This record gives sequence, C-alpha cells and structure tokens, in this order.
Amino acid sequence: MIRIRVPDELAATQLKYNGEAGRAFITALPARTADFLDGWNLRVDGPAMHGVTALVVPVLRADDTPAVLKLQLLDDESEGEPTALRRWNGDHAVHLLDHDPTTGTMLLERLDHTRMLSHHPDAHEATLIIADLLAHLTAVPAPPGIRRLADIAARMLNRAPQALRHIPDREARTLLEDCAAALREVAPEPGDRLLHWDLHDENVLAATRAHWLAIDPKPLAGDPGFDLWPALNNRFDAADITWRFEALTATLSLDRERARAWTLARVLQNALWTLKDGDPLDQTDLEIARHLRHN
Repeated sequence: MIRIRVPDELAATQLKYNGEAGRAFITALPARTADFLDGWNLRVDGPAMHGVTALVVPVLRADDTPAVLKLQLLDDESEGEPTALRRWNGDHAVHLLDHDPTTGTMLLERLDHTRMLSHHPDAHEATLIIADLLAHLTAVPAPPGIRRLADIAARMLNRAPQALRHIPDREARTLLEDCAAALREVAPEPGDRLLHWDLHDENVLAATRAHWLAIDPKPLAGDPGFDLWPALNNRFDAADITWRFEALTATLSLDRERARAWTLARVLQNALWTLKDGDPLDQTDLEIARHLRHN
C-alpha cells in the first residue's frame, strides 16, 4: 500500500484553524489517500502538493488520463465545492471527475500548477482575466444546497455592533461601521448567482483546453459584487484600487453602488474574523474600504 507523507505545513494549518477536527483529519489522511488511490484505480504521478486546507496528489487514471486527487476536511466552505463544479461543468472552471460525498474527496482534471495567474507579469491584465472568469461563473443561478449569502450577511449584521465596539482606533472603527451600514442597505436583496467567493490569482491556473480556469471555489448563492474583493487584494496597490474596481464592475455589468456595498461587506467579513481571532486589523483591507467608501 502506498503511503503518502502529510506535509508539516498542512498539519500545522489544520491544527491551527480546525483544532481537534484538523488533527483527526491529518491522522486519517495517509490511510484515506491510499484507500482512494486503490478504490478509484489511480497511480501516483508526482509529489503531493498542498494548500492551506487540502492535500493534492497528481495521479493517472486507469486509462492514463492525468488527474489530481484532492483530499480535504469537509466543512461548511468545502461541502459545496463539488456541487458548484458540477454546475459549471468545466466552463471556465476545473472539471470534477469523481467525488465521495462522505469525505469530500474529489478527483479533478489536472491543470498546470506551475502556471498560476499570480505569475502573470501584468497586474491589470490579471485583473481582467479574473473579471472575465467571474463574469462567466456568476452568470448561472446557484443550485440548491449552496450556502446563502443572505444567511452570512444576517450573521455579520448581528455580530458587528458588539465586535466593532472593541476596536480602539476610532478611524478604523468608524470605517468598519460604514461597511456594516453599506451591507445593511443591500442585505434585503442578497442575490442568487453562483459565486466562487475565493477567486484570487493563485486559484486561477493555466490549462491546455483553455487559457485560464478557476479552481478551489468556496461557493455561495448571492450577489456577484461579493466576489470582487480578492482581485482588489491581489498584489495590492492602493493607487490601483479604483481602476480595478471599475474594470471588474464593467466586465461583470454590475450596478456600481451595489457592488461597492457588497465589497465593503467583504471587508467587514474579514474584519470580524480577525477580531474573533484577536489579531490586528488588516491594513490593506482598511485601505480598500477607504477608497471605496465615498468613491
């Protein structure tokens, strides 16, 4: 039986973010990997890779088709991934080849992990590539069972008053209160499109069948404006925020004010997580909010 070594970095992040559930996932991961290699008749075809939450093993199928085996801890964010990938069916996103609903393990089309969009030398062109991907991905309604932005927005608005009260810096506190106010205005109409939620430039890979494809969605049913923040944060440049925002909203044909409000809501979401963990507020996020608040 092939034994896959779990990278120390993956073990550390699982323990940090998921505690005992993460420890149990890491402990079970070598045997689980071997089981799926055997059960799906796969052969390892290179060294294993990992992100923050998943182990990715390059494999060959029985007919020698290249693929990757993705093993991850099943949680609220990851459980909708196969549903979204099936809905997109390879249109501007990676193909889902097989899926085990009990563990969340997936067999995926193999893309070129050495050619991430983050390596693209032109930040403006990279922004337009993400915009084009989002325009296609969010063009379809979310299928049943996907997490709803409506529920996330309601939880944020419920938590924000108490959480923001403890921010000592008045300017930052006022800025995030304005983000909450913007969210409050658009929350009654949360949208129903299929969102990727995490389309940053390391989640866009080159492929032979298409120039660029999206991977690793954390899907939501909601307004596409909530999907813009990663492209503003990628290779952050304060002088470029307005250009990127205008390019994104134009390409996706979004109402600019609604998109602005949902992007400020995304900044609020990040801040609430940061405050819960007891970490300092992200200065890049605050700068994005400053540019968009009255723009």
